[in-house]
Amino acid sequence: MQTLSKPSAKPTSANTADWTVVETQFNSKQLHHQETVFTLGNGYLGTRGTFEEGYPNDQPATFIHGVYDDVAVVHTELINCPDWLSLAIWLEGERFRLDQGKVLDYERRLDLNQGLLQRRVCWQSPNGQIVNLQFERFASLADRHVLAIRCLITPVNFSGLVEVQASINGYADNQGVMHWNWLDQGIHNNSAWLLMRSRHTNIELGMATHLSVSCENTLLRSLGCQGYPTVTSCFQAQPGKTVTIEKIVTVFTSRDCKNPAQTAQEKLKDLFYGWESGNSCYEMLRRLHIHAWAREWQTCDVLIEGDSKAQLAVRYNLFQILAVAPRDDDKVSIPAKTLSGFAYRGHVFWDTEIFVVPFLIFTKPELARNLLTYRYHTLAGARKKAKAAGYAGAMFAWESAATGEEVTPRWVPTPSGELIRIWCGDRELHINSDVAYAVWQYWQATEDDDWMCDYGAEIILDTANFWASCVEWNGDRNCYELKNAIGPDENHELVDNSAFTNSMVQWHLQTAIVVLSWLRKEYPDWSRELEQKLDITSTQLAKWADIIDKILILHDKETGLIEEFEGFFGREDINLADYEPRTRSMQAILGIEGANARQVLKQADVLMLMYLLRDKYDRATLQKNWDYYEPRTDHTYGSSLGPAIHAILAADLNKLDEAYTHFMRSALVDLEDVRGNADEGIHAASAGGVWQAIVFGFAGVKLTANGPIATPKLPPGWKRLKFRFQWRDRLYEFDLKPTTIKGVIFDLDGVITDTVEYHYLAWQRLADEEGLPFDWQINEALRGLPRRESLLYILEERQISEEKFHEMMMRKNRYYLEFIQDLSPADLLPGVSNLLAELKANNIRIGIGSSSKNAKEVLQRLGILDKVDAIADGYSVIKPKPAPDTFLHAALQLKLPPNECLVIEDAEAGVTAAKAGGMSVIGLGPIERVGNAHLVLENLEKVNWQNLVEQISHIQKSVLPSQVACDVEIQKISVLHKENSRKKHWVANNISVLR
Repeated sequence: MQTLSKPSAKPTSANTADWTVVETQFNSKQLHHQETVFTLGNGYLGTRGTFEEGYPNDQPATFIHGVYDDVAVVHTELINCPDWLSLAIWLEGERFRLDQGKVLDYERRLDLNQGLLQRRVCWQSPNGQIVNLQFERFASLADRHVLAIRCLITPVNFSGLVEVQASINGYADNQGVMHWNWLDQGIHNNSAWLLMRSRHTNIELGMATHLSVSCENTLLRSLGCQGYPTVTSCFQAQPGKTVTIEKIVTVFTSRDCKNPAQTAQEKLKDLFYGWESGNSCYEMLRRLHIHAWAREWQTCDVLIEGDSKAQLAVRYNLFQILAVAPRDDDKVSIPAKTLSGFAYRGHVFWDTEIFVVPFLIFTKPELARNLLTYRYHTLAGARKKAKAAGYAGAMFAWESAATGEEVTPRWVPTPSGELIRIWCGDRELHINSDVAYAVWQYWQATEDDDWMCDYGAEIILDTANFWASCVEWNGDRNCYELKNAIGPDENHELVDNSAFTNSMVQWHLQTAIVVLSWLRKEYPDWSRELEQKLDITSTQLAKWADIIDKILILHDKETGLIEEFEGFFGREDINLADYEPRTRSMQAILGIEGANARQVLKQADVLMLMYLLRDKYDRATLQKNWDYYEPRTDHTYGSSLGPAIHAILAADLNKLDEAYTHFMRSALVDLEDVRGNADEGIHAASAGGVWQAIVFGFAGVKLTANGPIATPKLPPGWKRLKFRFQWRDRLYEFDLKPTTIKGVIFDLDGVITDTVEYHYLAWQRLADEEGLPFDWQINEALRGLPRRESLLYILEERQISEEKFHEMMMRKNRYYLEFIQDLSPADLLPGVSNLLAELKANNIRIGIGSSSKNAKEVLQRLGILDKVDAIADGYSVIKPKPAPDTFLHAALQLKLPPNECLVIEDAEAGVTAAKAGGMSVIGLGPIERVGNAHLVLENLEKVNWQNLVEQISHIQKSVLPSQVACDVEIQKISVLHKENSRKKHWVANNISVLR
């Protein structure tokens, strides 16, 4: 079982425990679960964490993106490719295996930071020979076609013959189904190769391997039967003397090149040519691989301080997404179980667009673009499906593979032989809007207009065409309906007017109209061509608009409650607590029909809708629907897609304990096998949801025209949350730390009271007397400036004496004092009086930080001078705002450190000053003016101190240089093309990194 505690090895400068999944004891009962946990990948392929030497009933599997073959029932599946791990070790005639002999010491570690899987075993053979073995392997992230294994063999109590057999096992199967036909193979000296072809799709695969042994007087020979080429090394081992075995593997398919076996062999030769003396091929490849992972983590890492269990779990989930995201292929996507297991046969669901893609959009948008372009390439399959069902446009497959045609099985046999009808491929229609949603989200985040024009627009528009042909008009109810659909809650099939589906149809058509309008304006020629191609006419657009206006969504405006689908509230209600404790889903307990007849949810449905369209629903509506649907959801054994979404919404509702419970249920779904099905493969959707729960839940990131803004609500115990977030070609770094606010420092004008008009009248009077131009626009520019800087601004280039300058300032002040004679408590801005009272009741110290030299008089006339503990005004400091001195002086008077002070400002200069002083700051007013504040509010009218405390943290958000992700950029590793003799060698291309 893996542990989440600090490993025994000496930590590096980074906290090793927060980066390393450790298994300290081998347990054969957890064999298949651990095979999933220790999966490695590089965006091209994924390999389950089976042992190099094998184990009885293990499930070795390597899956390559896009390599599918036909199969009964489920139509097609990713093929289990030849096993490249095979490395058999014989000690004096006894084969090393964990199911034989005795394991004296054992540890397996997955280094997430460097993408390395390591294992240490001290093994005693049945005859008593003891040996220390150290394995390490990786799937190179620097070169997707390269795989590597290293084994260190150290005899402890014997000397004798050791034999190592490095093989390529071409007899891989998909749980009993064989997909490969052998074509050819070869062995030469210390290298071997294999060529296979898939039986139905005719995809060819070439794999080559090279075995290196550090020991002198090594005997190398070739073995192996057809489909199992093997290179063998024999050497005499001595006690305490370590021998290093290195196995390098290259792999290509006919999706990559014309002759994959030849290319794999040439690649292998290329890798071993040109290294400097004393440097092993393995070590050089390892360095490049580690470097590539360092680049990935630059933008993708999430740092959590105060919760090491959550920290490791989060990094594990992000690692598994990054390990499967295709980097050089936009005709494939991420399956629901990544490339780590046989479940769902490598098919692609909405899991990718709704749960995985957002993480990549905001950290590695180029990878998100690949995944979305895959959907464009499958439009032909989507159109074929729509036409077959009698609809127009494009109807995306619920389960998609290579072509985009529907590959959801229609019937599935139970263990007893009974056939169960699967309706998802026919009626889980929301996949259309899920894809469109991801396309829109990518475009909004990246402003990638070229991609949107070439790919995204067509996806959104033709899937909108589908909806227009799919909805039904009900003349009696004067509305459009969608019948016999399945929403995200798959406990209820073939329902009418699913709130999720119908609402997403409405959003989809609204978005399609916006996209078409943009396309017509920016790319008119292409727009006309596309409209003709997709048959988008004025009549069609009118129907879109009519559907938007009249589609039926069962939302009771009085109660705020949204009915999941028509008739849901009439179904039998049950108390899930009555069924505890349990180890199965409610559907398994009640049966398919039993769950369908009751108000028990497999996953969030209405709540999922409220997350995706969260700007559409207010807090009261969310609270109402949370209270109804959350206790009716099977969180523990329902869908793994739900907990992350529940975590986000619970955070929105300030239910942090509940949010954390849901979050960890999602974060540990594979590491701790919380649902008992991790042996089937990684839960990709849950992994992506973990990142969303952190960023959009606990960090509370909201996207604005001026960039992302965080309103964090960190779980108890979290001392720090740090991550990077990419938005419209800018990279932001959020560094969130909870703190206790003990003092609030208010600016005066525009925050406590509005004296702008009085200042305007005083300046206007002075300007008229002096013949100076002055108006409201100039007055607005003076906001936050002290009197001297204001007069300098008004004078512009006009030169006057210092004596005259001083006289004009005094005169303006005299006029201002005349105008404010009538100030009274009635002139306090809305919300100020209540907020001051709450601060006093909570023992929060109150300060004033104003550039005005009349602050005390204004406060006196407003009737609140006695409520203020400290005043820093125009007399207090030499450097005015945007220097931090005013606020720092106020904090000093309050006897508080800056990080325990909250500033409330309405001017850009004041916001800058507060942040420069290391204080949290709330900006009042338009975001264009105070958008750099940590939290922006329109005013204080409805501010409640308790709610404010929940939103405020000591936040550091910085905009990083756009090239930060390339700080350690290296040239892309490429295959050596022999035809270009002048091209630099592969090693030379990467020498800067290798050094």
